Amino acid sequence: MKKLVLPILTICFLCSFAAMDYPLKGVWEYRGGVVNGKTDSASTAYTLQRTYDKLHYKAVLKEKGEKDVVYEKGDYQLLADTCLETQTYSLQSSQLLNKIVKYTYTISNDTLKLFTVLPNGNKVEDHWVKIK
Repeated sequence: MKKLVLPILTICFLCSFAAMDYPLKGVWEYRGGVVNGKTDSASTAYTLQRTYDKLHYKAVLKEKGEKDVVYEKGDYQLLADTCLETQTYSLQSSQLLNKIVKYTYTISNDTLKLFTVLPNGNKVEDHWVKIK
């Protein structure tokens, strides 16, 4: 029995770092935020979701009874409390295409908050809740 304790503790210790390496990995749903000091509520007619893997993200619009629409894709990199996103695809014309946007991010429980000032000067704070 004593011989099993050390390997089990070692495995538990190593597994505890897996989620820390990729804290954004998973599916996040938009829950509103703040744009230029004004509250921005999430729509009740549709949901916005972002799926992050180790290096990329995909943003999807989901509406009941309709096909899911991928409206944005890109790459990201995390550095301490900073998330650098580069939009590589946008369904609509975008001033952010192939440009790096620097976000400050925080994760508390299951909520991701992204803060930035966009190139057009808009101050944005997005709130996303992890659903998977």
